[in-house]
Amino acid sequence: MTTDLVNIALRKAGRSRIEEVDFNNLPFGKHFSDHMFVADYADGQWQNLQVVPFDDFTLSPALSSLHYGQSIFEGMKAYKNEEGEVLLFRPQENWKRMNESAKRMCMATIPEDVFMGGLEALLRVDAAWVPNTVDSSLYIRPYMFGTDTFLGVAPSKTYRFCIFTCPVGAYYTKPPKLKVETEYIRSAPGGVGYAKCAGNYAGSMYPTLLAQQAGYDQLMWTDATEHKYIEESGTMNIMFVIDGKLVTPATSDSILKGVTRDSILKVVKSWGIEVEERKVSIQEVIDGIENGNLTEAFGAGTAVVVSPYSLIGYEGKDYMLSEVSKENSLAHRIFTYLNDLRTGRSEDTFGWMHKVV
Repeated sequence: MTTDLVNIALRKAGRSRIEEVDFNNLPFGKHFSDHMFVADYADGQWQNLQVVPFDDFTLSPALSSLHYGQSIFEGMKAYKNEEGEVLLFRPQENWKRMNESAKRMCMATIPEDVFMGGLEALLRVDAAWVPNTVDSSLYIRPYMFGTDTFLGVAPSKTYRFCIFTCPVGAYYTKPPKLKVETEYIRSAPGGVGYAKCAGNYAGSMYPTLLAQQAGYDQLMWTDATEHKYIEESGTMNIMFVIDGKLVTPATSDSILKGVTRDSILKVVKSWGIEVEERKVSIQEVIDGIENGNLTEAFGAGTAVVVSPYSLIGYEGKDYMLSEVSKENSLAHRIFTYLNDLRTGRSEDTFGWMHKVV
């Protein structure tokens, strides 16, 4: 799918800010590229598709999404190979998931040519912003919000879809410490946990703050009913190596279907390693750490790709993970494979990479 299928206007920035950025020292989510893609939904169709300079929006105080939370987003990354070509990793999967979120939040869906066309047009004009330094990439944030100016609890009839980007380095500089959350919940059966809607993240901030004040970096979320079964870790899916198998909680309406998660499962299966998608109890994890059957625990997501954990805190006790920094760990093997795939250093046997320019 290319921009040839949709009419996208271009208004270039008068001056690039790229010289202001130190690409050898990239904090996550601080520097924004020169342009953004914007489209509006009204009268039953997407219109006013354009790439414009990155700038503020002018919004009404009565904007419906500010009051009732009709706001969804995605997270993606672009990379450069040795030839300087810009590559995307499975972008259609993000488009599909964004529309699943839109349906759950009663929002307009986005046609593939609008999503992919806008994405490609934006990356072509800002190709110079895609870094090629170690552990760096161009983070891409597509998002959509309701734009009706009406104070009434009802789905908006108009929406704005925007994509902007920012060059980023590594999300974590060291393996995070996890605390098992047994009081607050991230999502519940029948809720919106599988959707990437803004409210999911707002609701997680307070319990995460409490964990950070106690010396941890992130939370391990448990089920809403019994707090016995693991769901996600922070803003990522979570995986374990138990008895040599890769074990991860099965997705549900309370667990996000991560693109990185799905990719890891497919890669590991191709290596001949057994994969189990099932319920994983806290007790199984603690017992596995204590008896040595559980050798690794790591998060999987777009921002981090793969992030090994150094310890898990549960009921006042910290349980150390032994394989956290070993180069022969499965987490390290997965990270290396995906990184090489995304930067064109290994063959794309899955057909996942999408060349833009």
